[in-house]
Amino acid sequence: MALSKRRRPPAVDYWPGFVDALSTLLLVVTFLMVLFMVAQYFAAQDASGKDSALARLQRQIAQMADLLSLERSQKKTAMEETSGLRETLASASAENKRLTNLLSVDSAKSGDARVAAVTTQLDEQKSITAQALAQVELLNQQILALRKQMAALENSLGDSDKRDKQAQTQIADLGQRLNVALAKRVQELSQYRSTFFGELKKSLGDRDDIQVVGDRFVFQSEIFFDSGSADLAPLGYAELDKLVTALKDLETKIPRDISWVLRIDGHTDVRPISTAAFRSNWELSSQRAISVVKYLVSKGVPPNRLVAAGFGEYQPLTGGFTDDDLRKNRRIELKLTEK
Repeated sequence: MALSKRRRPPAVDYWPGFVDALSTLLLVVTFLMVLFMVAQYFAAQDASGKDSALARLQRQIAQMADLLSLERSQKKTAMEETSGLRETLASASAENKRLTNLLSVDSAKSGDARVAAVTTQLDEQKSITAQALAQVELLNQQILALRKQMAALENSLGDSDKRDKQAQTQIADLGQRLNVALAKRVQELSQYRSTFFGELKKSLGDRDDIQVVGDRFVFQSEIFFDSGSADLAPLGYAELDKLVTALKDLETKIPRDISWVLRIDGHTDVRPISTAAFRSNWELSSQRAISVVKYLVSKGVPPNRLVAAGFGEYQPLTGGFTDDDLRKNRRIELKLTEK
């Protein structure tokens, strides 16, 4: 009885619960950062489209302004020519009057020859006067046409300003609706991604060499490939078959209007490679991703739903150089995303 009374109660280990809470918080923060980056990308695309539309409208306004300036210059030139013709007409009229007076004064003295010469000069002045009047009439018509063109240009500029304001309003409305639609699509795809990863994790079981990191499903390369090789090992076929089953089930659940793809990313460690088959880790990581894609296609996964990418050693999960760090960085990642 004395020994029984001295027994201590078992200690409670809170550390696993703390680790689970911290992992959940990290996943939420990572997901929010991804949403923010996607929103920023499409906001930048939308702003680029707005700038292009505004630049095009500004170029049209500048062209119209240049044309208006040209018409005003032509009007000024026409008015100057009209003024000159009017002065010529006044001079011709004065000369006509002088010749008429001269004819009346000298007609009795000079005889028929003088009268004929003066009459000829008078007829010439009348011809010049008629031509000047015709040119004045023509210039008046041109000035009237220029005034109509200027009025039309001013109306066109007013309409262009109105269309510019309407276009800006429409662009702002479209941008807002686009942001709402993108946020909705990202939310829908995130829901299907969670379902897909949950089903895949359930079928693969609880394994140390398979884990979920953020929005990616991570397989260690040793599951599928031998060291320095991009040929699928027979032991990896069973795991890929589980992935095929989950993908086909996912394809039936996601609506057709959501343009999704499964990206297969190949990664290596920092140790360099230079063989006859692979000159660098770029080639090795890319070929491994392509090998996985080819196997999935051979099992009936639509090729338009798959993307292969190689990152070499430039996207490590850990920065250490121990065997465990290098093993973690040699991996195949699955990421469900939009095209």
